[in-house]
Amino acid sequence: MALMDFIKKQFIDIIQWTETGDGTLAWRFPMAEMEIQNGASLTVRESQVAVFVNEGQVADVFGPGMYKLTTQTLPVLTYLKNWDKLFESPFKSDVYFFSTRQQVDQKWGTPQPITIRDKDFGAVRLRAFGNYSFRIGDAKLFHTEISGTRDIYSVADLDGQLRGLVLQNISNAIASSGVPFLDLAANQIQFAQALAAQLVPEFAKIGIQLEAITVQNVSLPEELQKILDQKIGMGMVGQDMGKFMQYQTAQAIPKFAEGAGQGSGIAGDAMGLGAGVALGQVLAQNLQQGLNPNNPAAAQQQPVVAVVNPADVMTTLEKLGELKTKGILTQEEFDAKKAELLKKLV
Repeated sequence: MALMDFIKKQFIDIIQWTETGDGTLAWRFPMAEMEIQNGASLTVRESQVAVFVNEGQVADVFGPGMYKLTTQTLPVLTYLKNWDKLFESPFKSDVYFFSTRQQVDQKWGTPQPITIRDKDFGAVRLRAFGNYSFRIGDAKLFHTEISGTRDIYSVADLDGQLRGLVLQNISNAIASSGVPFLDLAANQIQFAQALAAQLVPEFAKIGIQLEAITVQNVSLPEELQKILDQKIGMGMVGQDMGKFMQYQTAQAIPKFAEGAGQGSGIAGDAMGLGAGVALGQVLAQNLQQGLNPNNPAAAQQQPVVAVVNPADVMTTLEKLGELKTKGILTQEEFDAKKAELLKKLV
């Protein structure tokens, strides 16, 4: 009877895995009641790793190549099985194949705005998205930490875990990048490099090797986007504050004209327009003197007299206050302009 049972048993002579390209990361070779024949052939293709597991304990790991399974090629399993001599009988062992090829175009993004602490604006909220690629770098660690005894473990099973790690490390990446918050959208490569530096050790903890990560878009809050637009406008006229104030005045004139054309608050709009023009004249004078401090002609030039009334001054001060609140004017610049305008009331 024992002889008949032995004859009925099925023995495995060839162990291999042909990937189907469906995003499988780990695949358990189907054993059922079969046993591996002594001297069986193991084929591990390029971009694969095979792992032998004995009673839940990882034994031998094989990279790409063809192997004849003997005590020489299975040293750890031989030790665990106490094979001190060449074994002649079939043996049982769980065999797992892992795909080590690069998994590309994996998406990440912020489903909800995340809060970032910025040195200039305090706590701000942003959205960002991009893609990344990875591969299994340590099959043994990935088996013990992630895939375990499952018959199949896919990229989709791992997706949520990896995207969570990306989102978890965005704040640290921004802090370590040294890129000001307003400049993130224009420095996406530097942001991505800082994010990769944060993620590489985190991915490695579960046997994953991060190959690349990109930041394709950073969405700033609307109010900060307006400041960024103003900063771009200042770049067009240089970093001189006087020129920037002239630029701001020129930007405001069409808005005043539009409001007047619609017939709403014409008197108030005219007052604001007059204040803007007067401010532009004052700043233009200061700018000319500042750019030519040693020019005698500039020193002898008659100053431009700006005729303003109290309502104009108050309107201008309010506009300067808004610029200070947005961080465009410093407190010192605001105080200087405030004192200059208040003198007009005397």
